[in-house]
Formats: sequence, C-alpha cells, structure tokens
Amino acid sequence: MGGSMTAKSASGIPLGSTGPHAVQPLPDKPRFGQPMSEADLAAWNIDIRTPDGRGLPAGRGSVAEGRKVYEAKCVACHGADAKGGPMYGTMVGGIGSFTTNTRVLTPGSMYPYAPILFDYIRRAMPMDRPQTLSADEVYAVSAYLLNLNGLVSADAVMDAARLAQVQMPNRNGFLLDDRPDTRAQRCMTSCK
Repeated sequence: MGGSMTAKSASGIPLGSTGPHAVQPLPDKPRFGQPMSEADLAAWNIDIRTPDGRGLPAGRGSVAEGRKVYEAKCVACHGADAKGGPMYGTMVGGIGSFTTNTRVLTPGSMYPYAPILFDYIRRAMPMDRPQTLSADEVYAVSAYLLNLNGLVSADAVMDAARLAQVQMPNRNGFLLDDRPDTRAQRCMTSCK
C-alpha cells in the first residue's frame, strides 16, 4: 500500500511548484504592431480647426450637387428638403431661437462656424455608413444645407476657403470657458 502523498494547494497544484506548465520569460520589449509613418498617420488626421477651417480638405461642391447627394444618401433619415424625417428632426430654420425658450437645433441656429457642419457630416454621416462620403460630396451637402437655411445663395459653391468665410448667425452666441480648470497649460514646478 504505500505511495507518498504530496501536499497540494486548493487548486490541485502541488505546493512548491510554479504551476501546471513552465513559465516562459517575457521578451525585453513588447512586439505589438508596427511603426507608423507620417503619411500613414495623415490619413487618420481629419480634424478641422473650426474658426478658420484649417484642416479642411481639397474639394468643392455646389448647392445643386448637394441636393442630388442629399436626395440619394440623406433624405431617408432627414426627410425632404431637410425638414425632418423618420430618424431626425428638421435641419432648417431655428435661426435666432437660441435666445428663446423654444430652441430649434439646426446647423443654422447652433453652429458658430460653418466648418463644423462639414466636420460633422464627414465624420458621422450617413449614419449607417459614416466616413463614406467624398470631400466633394460633403462640401456639396454642406452647401445645400447652408442654402436651405438661407445662409448662402442657390448658386453657391463651397470649398475650404469659401466654407470658412460663411458667417453663421450664432457666431457670437458662445462664451469662452475661462475657468482655471479648463486651461491646458503644463506646469512642472511652482504650480498654482
């Protein structure tokens, strides 16, 4: 009858052992991914500085072209003439409503700078296929929506320079957040 009994932990691993398998030493550095070049990174850098449009891409689009793109890719959610559809409310009107209790949220009423409209459309629309519109299509839809809001003429053509020049009605409706905790200033010594 004999045999020796080895003491085991609650998990069944013999006490004093390092585990069910040998532990392999880790390499000195993780080997994840691969280096990115500036050119690779540029394709992901789609941010736009909205007050002056810095970062807007090359391209152009007219109000008439925008109507066609809108009818093909936007009308199902936003409705005819951007007056509201099954997914979203109106994108037209509301100008001046931010000083009342009955605010109407539209690009014309709330955006302080027209490049915000371009940036939002490019990043988020169409809802089921974001970032699939070309720069020309986004300029065109932006021109169309700005026209529907009475901010550009029916023959307007938008590009980086012209979009940044559009004067939005609510441009001065925002306050600078100057609280001390909103400043992004690096402090390494003698900080307040």
